[in-house]
Amino acid sequence: MAIAITKRFTSLRPFRHSILHFSSSPSLSSAQLLQESIKAAIETKSYQQIPELLNASKESHQNPSPFSFLSTFPEKLRTQIIDEILQNFIPLRPRYLPRAAYSSLLSYTLQSPNPLPLALAILQRTLRSGCVPVPQTHLLLSSAWLDRRHQSHPVSEILLEMQSIGYRADCGTCNYLISSLCKVDQSTEAVQVLKGMAGAGCIPDLDSYGYVIGPMCKLRRTPNVVELMKDMVARFGLSPRQEMVVKVLGAIRSRKDMWRGVEMIEFLQSNGVYVGFESYELVVKGCLECGEFVLAGKVTIEMTKRGFIPYIRTRQKVVEGLASAGKWEFAYSVRQRFAELKS
Repeated sequence: MAIAITKRFTSLRPFRHSILHFSSSPSLSSAQLLQESIKAAIETKSYQQIPELLNASKESHQNPSPFSFLSTFPEKLRTQIIDEILQNFIPLRPRYLPRAAYSSLLSYTLQSPNPLPLALAILQRTLRSGCVPVPQTHLLLSSAWLDRRHQSHPVSEILLEMQSIGYRADCGTCNYLISSLCKVDQSTEAVQVLKGMAGAGCIPDLDSYGYVIGPMCKLRRTPNVVELMKDMVARFGLSPRQEMVVKVLGAIRSRKDMWRGVEMIEFLQSNGVYVGFESYELVVKGCLECGEFVLAGKVTIEMTKRGFIPYIRTRQKVVEGLASAGKWEFAYSVRQRFAELKS
């Protein structure tokens, strides 16, 4: 790698001499001065000076990118140079010092031909340094990803390509990709990334599922949401956070599909997932709204077995609903159960 870079930079030798005269040259703009300074830092392998150059400049986020000169290099060599830059940033402290450099490199790479997998490697180093990519990264990354996917490349294949340049896909990188796709209304593709992560040796976590389930709940795509919930619990042994359970059951309630809601609670409980009061109360209210009074009564009984008692107005509606449906005995037993808990 070092030999290849040295050979390529023989054409840049004049910068060793001219860098001393950049600041006094009236023909160079501040953006050009910055780019020439970065060129010289790369030529001399003084990579750790790059963050200082960018932090001291107001041109780091301007077009053209201060790294645009890298486009004149062969793709393989360009990848090697950027990899060396990333590796030299790792020991810098504080870790966020190269924030502007990461941002410029990522933006430049995502707008270059064949941005993947290099852009994923830059994204990974950005996230691991504790930095947050600029907002427009979501759109650029999604566009780059979809372009590759439209070429019929499987998710796992694209992620595994990171290994060819010395990196491995991880949850942080995949989760950012998933969230980016959801932000540009590509939740269907986000699900494909979620399902393909394991094939690249990256096991999804709660955030992986959360980034997809949230938008799908807003869209009321409850069959897909239920499938994802079952997948995360049964396949990966993950226990969803209570706010996620409430969000899912809320989406089911909005679709008035309360049998599915009851089935979801039963599934979660059978797999050792804690279901809280708010989830039960939500399902009972949904059953009442749909006129499913018997189902509401059954959920209420199950609820009381867990030590929960519905709000007083909900209790009254359950008993009244059962009575109006002619289920007098059941209404009486439910009322008795409430009395026992209150005593």
